[in-house]
Amino acid sequence: MASVTYEHVYKRFGDVTAVNDLNIHIEDKEFLVFVGPSGCGKSTSLRLLAGLEEISEGRILIGDQVVNDIPPKDRDIAMVFQSYALYPHMSVFDNMAFGLKLRKTPKEDIKRRVQEAAEMLGITELLDRKPRQLSGGQRQRVALGRAIVREPKVFLLDEPLSNLDAKLRVETRANISRLHQRLQTTFIYVTHDQVEAMTMASRIAVMNQGILQQVDTPQNLYDKPNNIFVAGFIGSPAMNFFNAYIRKDGDALYVDGGAFKVQIPEDRRGPYYDYVDKPIVFGIRPEDIHDPNFAPPGIKPQPVEAKVDVTELMGNEIFVYMNAGEHNFVARVDPRTSFRMGDSVQVAFNMENMHVFDRDTEQAVR
Repeated sequence: MASVTYEHVYKRFGDVTAVNDLNIHIEDKEFLVFVGPSGCGKSTSLRLLAGLEEISEGRILIGDQVVNDIPPKDRDIAMVFQSYALYPHMSVFDNMAFGLKLRKTPKEDIKRRVQEAAEMLGITELLDRKPRQLSGGQRQRVALGRAIVREPKVFLLDEPLSNLDAKLRVETRANISRLHQRLQTTFIYVTHDQVEAMTMASRIAVMNQGILQQVDTPQNLYDKPNNIFVAGFIGSPAMNFFNAYIRKDGDALYVDGGAFKVQIPEDRRGPYYDYVDKPIVFGIRPEDIHDPNFAPPGIKPQPVEAKVDVTELMGNEIFVYMNAGEHNFVARVDPRTSFRMGDSVQVAFNMENMHVFDRDTEQAVR
């Protein structure tokens, strides 16, 4: 078992900086997820740790050992890719055992490790089959099993669920989380899917354009994003953003969006006095916009007049796409809501969960 540390790590491809001054310490036995849009540098960061890419600058440590110049095979890591990369002519058993055979591991030890991994993953009855006889989910479990039998210090998983359908992704996501609990090993996982990140990670590292934006627990990222990018990336549907101003009226502070004006709760005003009459970005999540008839108790709602564009019934909730003047936004409301396309309605903003960002720097104002 081992911790992993990136110290001022850079990766450049010609004039392009794919990873820009990455600093992060991943604790032993932690499940850390790198998340971000395509091209943000998350997979490159993983490949640098695996030794599949050469570091341009900085150091990577596994435990206390700097691994910059250590060959991939000697880093004591195991990697699972988006592609299963199974040998089609070999049985499941032989695919899982292949790496151990190359290392001249004793036969009895190989058999024990493969059997244990197969039982853990529920694929014992598949050990004699060839990959072509397996479903996508089964192949992915074989690929995981091949990594498990190596008993590495660190597991690296690069978008391993991308080739699976929606149902299998949910199922395999749960299996990987159980696996982490059972193995008690450091897991580092890469995905562009923030739902995967939120449900699996003990901490999430959000990246954009090669730069680490924020590292925190899933709940803290959701509740206290550092900037507009993190706020918009974490959460589904994404946070609504409005160009607005902070206005003062007597002792009260308001967010003035032109088409609406909502009061800031008294206990939230402190950080915003410095922004009176200055341009800001006001953020509120869809789940904090309610039909007033079904608003939860204990919130401090502020009314906003809006027009309904589109409704999407999801069964347990309704997504309502709306506009207020020039502002378009989405609300996630109670399924009993009777809003219809074209209706002029009043919605309630829960200002307890409001967010304010500096319009120039895009950093959160707290």
